[in-house]
Amino acid sequence: MFKMADIFDNKILCRNCNSEMKKSEIVRNGFLLRAMVCSNKRCNERIIHPLDEQEYNRFINLRNKEFRVKMRIVGNSYAISIPKEIVSFLEEQRKIVNDVVKLCFEDMGRLSIIFNEINKMRRR
Repeated sequence: MFKMADIFDNKILCRNCNSEMKKSEIVRNGFLLRAMVCSNKRCNERIIHPLDEQEYNRFINLRNKEFRVKMRIVGNSYAISIPKEIVSFLEEQRKIVNDVVKLCFEDMGRLSIIFNEINKMRRR
């Protein structure tokens, strides 16, 4: 089986100052992005890994969508369905979807479902 090489495993020179770039990580909206950052402190050039940037853009597109779902009574509780598009994205990000999630009453008329905090605790 052929394993594709990662472009970030190569030496990359900054396009602005020609200094060697170093591997780094950047966090945006809870997303961990691999990056290359110029070693020249005055330059501050950085390159986000193309695959990470693609996944981040998918996340932004999903976040900006508004889904309308029905609320149903199931026993003594109410249930809502989570659109398949969201669940598929979470599964691709290696989140465990079949387990318990955190549900918070944030503001009047606003609930939050948190998947990743439960998963972070499980990894410890």
